[in-house]
Amino acid sequence: MEFSSKLLERAVNEMSQLPGIGKRTALRLVLFMLRQPKDQTIALSEALKTMRNEVKFCKSCHNISDIELCEICSNPNRKEEIICVVEDIKDVMAIENTSSFKGLYHVLGGKISPIDGIGPHDLNIDSLINKIKEGKVKELIFALSPTMEGDTTNFYIYRQIQDYKVFTSTIARGISVGDELEYADEITLGRSIVNRIPFENSIKN
Repeated sequence: MEFSSKLLERAVNEMSQLPGIGKRTALRLVLFMLRQPKDQTIALSEALKTMRNEVKFCKSCHNISDIELCEICSNPNRKEEIICVVEDIKDVMAIENTSSFKGLYHVLGGKISPIDGIGPHDLNIDSLINKIKEGKVKELIFALSPTMEGDTTNFYIYRQIQDYKVFTSTIARGISVGDELEYADEITLGRSIVNRIPFENSIKN
């Protein structure tokens, strides 16, 4: 792809690094922004810059937040004795959209995947184990995507906490095996949370 401007080429190259954005799509987006009022483009760039510099991760659940303790963790109406373990921040958003869960979350930041070089210590597992050790958590819901990596991560955590008095459950398999949680429709995902099953049963099956 030939460019008449090095500045345009650089912008397209940067835009094409976004997931699902190829060079042609990136070019269309950049040209679209060039046609918009300059203030609008500057507002976008400032919003991205501010977000990158100032966004925080909740010190308790590792969700994205503007403050040290996110709005979910600091909400007194949430059930702090129930924690839903998810892979990514997108999964928190997906479950929240169902309005079916009133507990707290714990974002692992990924799944155990030896092929990709991701082990337990690369994830936010130790902080989860520490929560269990404090004795306040009564139920841990495994809500990772039903993939081999997700099941491996669930089982690893289960083995780490099985000596503690905490009930473990997993979302019902209304979510197709191999599917990512974020792509499930809200009704199916909501029912999977409400109709969760003991984790031991998912191992036997």
